[in-house]
Amino acid sequence: MPMNRDVRLDKWLWAARFFKTRGLAQEAIAGGKVHVDGQRAKPSRAVRIGDRIDITRGEYRFEVTVDTLSERRGPAAVAAGLYTESEESTARRRTIAAEKALQRRAAPRPPAGRPDKRSRRRIIHFTRKREG
Repeated sequence: MPMNRDVRLDKWLWAARFFKTRGLAQEAIAGGKVHVDGQRAKPSRAVRIGDRIDITRGEYRFEVTVDTLSERRGPAAVAAGLYTESEESTARRRTIAAEKALQRRAAPRPPAGRPDKRSRRRIIHFTRKREG
C-alpha cells in the first residue's frame, strides 16, 4: 500500500483508523483537534512521511509520526503500520485508561433488572413521603 504521492490528511486519518469515517476526520480537523507539525491543518493538507501529527479524541491524545502513506482503509494490523506513536503518548493514554477503569469499579452499580414488589412499595412509600 505504500505510495509515492501525497495523501490528504482526512484520508490518511481514516485509513490509519483514527476515525471511523472521513466525515468524522474532517470535523475533527476543522474543530482544531488535529495538528500537523504543531500547526492547525485543513482536511485537504498533504501528509508526507515524517510528519508529526497530534490527534485529540475525547480524553485521549495521540502523538504519531507518519511512516507510510495510504488512501485505502485496510485491516487494523495494516493501519497500525502506517504510523509510530511516541512513548509519552502511549504512557499517557494507558494512565488515563487505568484511571477510568478505577472510576468504573468505584462507582455504585444500579440493581440489575426491574425492582421487585417489595422494592417498588418502598419506592412508592418514599416518594409519597417527600411529596406531602
